[in-house]
Parts: sequence; C-alpha cells; structure tokens
Amino acid sequence: MNSEKISLREKIGYGFGDAASSMFWKIFGMYSLFFYTDVFGITAAAAGTMFLVARLWDSFFDIFVGIMSDRTKTRWGKYRPYLLWFAIPFAVMGVITFYTPDFGQTGKLVYAYITYSLMMIVYSLINVPYASLLGSITSNPNERNSLSSYRMSFAFIGSFVTFMLLQPLVDFYAKQFDGGTVVKSVENTISTSPIGWVLGVGTIGVVCVVLFLLCFSWTKERVTQIESEENVSVKQDLKNLFHNSPWWILIGTGLAALLFNAIRDSVAIYYFRDYVQVNYRMAGTGWDMTTIYFLVGQAANLIGVMAAPAVSAKYGKKRTYMISILMAGILSTGFYFVPNNVPLILVLQFFTSIFAGYVLPLLWSMFADIVDHQELTTGRRATGLIFSSSSMSQKLGWALGAALSGWILAIFNYNPHAAQQAAETIFGERLMISLFPALCSLLAFIGMLFYPLSDKKVKEIIEQLDQKRAKSTIQ
Repeated sequence: MNSEKISLREKIGYGFGDAASSMFWKIFGMYSLFFYTDVFGITAAAAGTMFLVARLWDSFFDIFVGIMSDRTKTRWGKYRPYLLWFAIPFAVMGVITFYTPDFGQTGKLVYAYITYSLMMIVYSLINVPYASLLGSITSNPNERNSLSSYRMSFAFIGSFVTFMLLQPLVDFYAKQFDGGTVVKSVENTISTSPIGWVLGVGTIGVVCVVLFLLCFSWTKERVTQIESEENVSVKQDLKNLFHNSPWWILIGTGLAALLFNAIRDSVAIYYFRDYVQVNYRMAGTGWDMTTIYFLVGQAANLIGVMAAPAVSAKYGKKRTYMISILMAGILSTGFYFVPNNVPLILVLQFFTSIFAGYVLPLLWSMFADIVDHQELTTGRRATGLIFSSSSMSQKLGWALGAALSGWILAIFNYNPHAAQQAAETIFGERLMISLFPALCSLLAFIGMLFYPLSDKKVKEIIEQLDQKRAKSTIQ
C-alpha cells in the first residue's frame, strides 16, 4: 500500500479539475434548455430530443474513453495528459456550442446537434480520465478519501462560482455589445442576448482552462498497474462489468437520483419567471431570484456533501443514501403546495438540497466499492472502465432529465414568444419542480433496496482482497 502523504497543494490541484468540469456542467444542466428555447430559438420538444440523442450515444462513449485511458502510456502517466490535451478544446467548444448562428430552423437544429454532441465528446475526453486519476495518485485509502472530499468540495465551489458569474456576465456583455439590451423579453430573468451568452460562457471557459492546467501541473501519478493486468482484453473487461449485478443496480438507482436533480434544475428558470414572477435583482450583483435560488441550493448541497462522510460512517452508506433521497423527494413535493412565496420556496430549496447533497458523494464512493467487488470476483481491477461507467450514468441521467423537461414543456404548450405563459404551462412547470422529481426519488429509493453491497459486505470484500494481496506478495 502506498503510504506517501499527499500534500495540500496536490489535493487542491486535484480539486481544481472538478471545479473546472462543474463550472461548465452546471451551465449545461441549469441553463441549456432555456438557452435553446429562448435565445437560440428552437422548440422545447426539439431541444429535449436533441439532448437525449446527443447525450445518449455520448454516454457510451465514456466507456470507450475509460478503456482508452486505462491503456494510455506517456511520460506524464495514463490520465493526467488528457487534462493538458483537452483543456483548450473544452473551452473553445463551449463557446461554439453557445453561439447562435443566423440560420433557419433546420440549420439551427443541425448546428445544435453537431456542436452539442462535440461538446459532450470533449467533456468525456477530459472528465473520465480526471475521475480515474484519483486511483492513480495514491493507493492509500485515507488519502483517497481526502482527495475525494477535496474533489467534491471544489466541484460545488466551481458550480457556485458559475451561478455567481454567469448571469452578471451575460447581462454585462449584452449591455456592452447588444445595443443596451439587457433582457429582450421579460424583466425577471437572465438576458436573452445571443452575444451576451457566447461571451459570458467564453469568459468562464478561460477560467476552466487555467484550472485544468493547474490540476495537470500540481498532481502526480504514483500507482502503476501490474503487468499481468495490462494484458487483459477489452472484451474480457466489458464481460466482467456486464456480469456485475451490483453495478447494474447502482447504475439504475443513480439514474433515478440524477433525474431528480435534472428535472428540477432544468425548469427552475421557467418556474421563477412564469409562476413566482418576482421582479428583483440583488443590489451590487445583478442576480435575479433564479440565480439566488441556485446559489441557495448550491450552498446547501455543499453542506450535504461535507456532512455525508460522517453521517454515512455512523449509519452506513446504503441506509444514508436511501433516507437522503427519500427526504429530498418528500421536500420536493412541498414545492407543489406552497404559494409563490419566495421565503418559503428558498427554505424548501435549502433543505431539499442538503439531502440531495448527501447522494452524489455516496454514489461515487459506491462505484469505488464496485471496483473492489469486481476485483475480488474476477481478479481484474478495471478502475478507468468502472469510473467511466459512473460518468456514463451521470450523463444518461442528465440526458433523460433534460429530454423529459423539454418534452413536458412542449406537452403543456410552452411558448417562448409569449409575454405570459398559459395557465396549463405554468401548471406543468409546477409539476416539474415538485411531483415529477419526487417520483424519481421514490424510484431511486426502491432500487437501492436491492443493492447487495452493504457496509458489512464491503468490509468483508476489502479484508479478502488484503489477504489475497498479502499471499501474492509472499509468493
């Protein structure tokens, strides 16, 4: 076991990588549906279908990246080089994706499919190796836990920065370069200026490049793979994975949990603009109520993330996951019954997000348990492949969530050109922020009932692996 202590600088550097990824991921998760309907100019149904098609096939591309990075050999290691190679393409594709060309509807739709798909590919090429890097920096379990904690903390910090900066940046660039227009349609939401969006996303992209390069520079790969493991075929790796029943259960319950977040987040802008209708911008920041809502949720998520290790250590990961996702669903249901009262909405958002914050670090930790389980049952530790599957489940969840959000808006007759949405549309938006996500949380809870890797079972697996490694060392 590698007992080398990892420096604070390296832990921060590793955290920078997920801060950069999360800054862009939150733009795609929270704002992309609004961008495509109200700025880019395609229908909600078309945008939803595009999200599903582009992210669906790209989700399986993650598996390819995991296999490829497991077999990459450079002087920088297996996984770090991808941070160097794809940092700039990551930012450039973000700008291209949020550019609005002067095309007709068909041309715009083609442009959206191509650019969004390429953006997701570049995201995979940098994010999957980054996730796998955790297993290559050190083999010390305590240091891995510490690195994982830094990663999740910086991910939420990066998301928080995006929420703080994106709206003021978009509005600022709109004022400077779009004839003084801040908001083209309504007063209580982010600008719909195309140039404001492309320059705002571009500015955040520059920050992402710097953070990725610092992550590359400040980290080091120390754990090398056993030669016999390197010769295992891709076919055998995939066969082992597809016969791993706990993996299938975790993929399913993880999808449901991510759907919970994706649907709520996608509809928030519409919900505040059309139902809450509070014309408010915080002095000195330019934040509207939607941005404040996102910031409250992100701060509460961070509380949940930081508390998750201690709570799960006391009650067990499986039990903590089940209680957390169930409570998040119950609190989400409350959004349907509260009036358009901002204090009540923000209080519900705070407590819902705390429980939702427990879930994500537990998912990542459970995928690490899957790695141990597969090593014990097959003798092969396919870290990159299994961690890429967790990224795949994340993308599938957001793909289905964004697609469902677009389709549901279309079903309830959303009209991006209307000064005031119809009553049935607002009713649909209320369902999307409350009862529909609650149903997803219930599905995640039910799925976890069948997950076999309890804390006791995981402990037994680790003890057996330690015994096998000890025998191998003696021999």
